Amino acid sequence: MEMSVLALLASRSGCPAFTMAGGRPHLKRSFSIIPCFVFVEGFFCYDSAYAKPYPGPEAASRAPPALIYALVTAGPTFTILLGELARAFFPAPPSASPVSGESTIVSGACCRFSPPLRRLVRFLGVYSFGLFTTTIFANAGQVVTGNPTPHFLSVCRPNYTALGCPPPSPDRPGPDRFVTDQSACAGSPSLVAAARRAFPCKDAALCAYAVTYTAMYVTLVFRVKGSRLVKPSLCLALLCPAFLVGVVRVAEYRNHWSDVLAGFLTGAAIATFLVTCVVHNFQSRPPIGRRLSPWEDLSQAPTMDSPLEKNPRPAGRIRHRHGSPHPSRRTVPAVAT
Repeated sequence: MEMSVLALLASRSGCPAFTMAGGRPHLKRSFSIIPCFVFVEGFFCYDSAYAKPYPGPEAASRAPPALIYALVTAGPTFTILLGELARAFFPAPPSASPVSGESTIVSGACCRFSPPLRRLVRFLGVYSFGLFTTTIFANAGQVVTGNPTPHFLSVCRPNYTALGCPPPSPDRPGPDRFVTDQSACAGSPSLVAAARRAFPCKDAALCAYAVTYTAMYVTLVFRVKGSRLVKPSLCLALLCPAFLVGVVRVAEYRNHWSDVLAGFLTGAAIATFLVTCVVHNFQSRPPIGRRLSPWEDLSQAPTMDSPLEKNPRPAGRIRHRHGSPHPSRRTVPAVAT
């Protein structure tokens, strides 16, 4: 029992690590420059949390990756396209919308980028960038943590007798030995590698990112007349598919609830950051009341003529900067006597 605790601590902290081979522990060192927690991974013997049945390949799931990728790509794109077309063909009155800071850009003699086209390209470009960022964050987290899936032992198929793991008994109802031997798994190496990438759930992260970005777009851009419950209802309808994906991942023993929750938080955080700090809540320009920088404030400061000019103006004909004579310094015509 004491040695299993040491092995667990070693596997979580890094090299050196203890391995169990034939029931006899021995010290194992890694000479790689990569941190050891990427390689030193293990499991408890007869751990019921990782002994769920294998649910089959990802394509056989009720929420396959192909369907999820299609939804997170087409759904927000169609929503943003619809919103920008409605905004371009049915503009709001000037009193109901802030003055736009966009302007038409002419590139060459044939290409004109109008404000609606610029908005559409910017919002879709930021959304695509967020999709790639969410995927990278989720994949990096899975590789670094190496958290097993609920069906890990079903695909690992360890030989508990060779590993020296006694079967559970009333005296030892739970797992009491931590195995970190890399050759302990007799199953398919590809399935074992895939079963070690559970935290965070990438499908949940992508769904949360797409739903959060789209819901914020609907809330901040769409103008709906009538009941005030239209926008909240649309946002709740968008949240339902993401929630169902998380439930399916947990029900099929592909992820733990903590993996799905971490994926939701990751995707929602990335979408909130991009909407708030990059596209400025889908406005054409930053808010009018923002504080000007010192250089902008200096450019709008009034100017004065220096009294030490090289060519001073003749006395009696001092004029303002705009050319109009000063009202108190006008010349008086001479009166003939």
